[in-house]
Amino acid sequence: MAANSRLTVATHALAWLALAQRRGREVLTSEQVAASVNTNAVIIRRSLGDLRRAGLVEVRHGAGAGWSLARAPEEISLLDVHEAVGAQAPFGLHHSEPNLECPVGRGIRPALSDVYRRVEQAMRRELADTSIADVLRETLVN
Repeated sequence: MAANSRLTVATHALAWLALAQRRGREVLTSEQVAASVNTNAVIIRRSLGDLRRAGLVEVRHGAGAGWSLARAPEEISLLDVHEAVGAQAPFGLHHSEPNLECPVGRGIRPALSDVYRRVEQAMRRELADTSIADVLRETLVN
């Protein structure tokens, strides 16, 4: 199974907008963001649309059109981004009910549900503690 990359693409776009802002360029087009992510501008516009609905970016139309951060990079957490793009929980249970006649089938969902809940809580704490500014800082070190 492939991992969902929506959080990664959105974070990349926000970090690129933050760097552009730092360099005195307040607005980038979706094509400019797409060039950095190396993907189609339609995918970037969809992602930026999610971020705009969450109040993380703004869009300008007409002359000087493009996208910009709606908040300071230090004020945008990865949890904000995660929630904006509708990223899913890291793990899921069976799509169909396991065999409840089997001792493992009967107990596997409750056992894993507890573990997965703790993993998701830890992930959300880590995402909440990491800002776009943090990601940009780490990105520029590498």
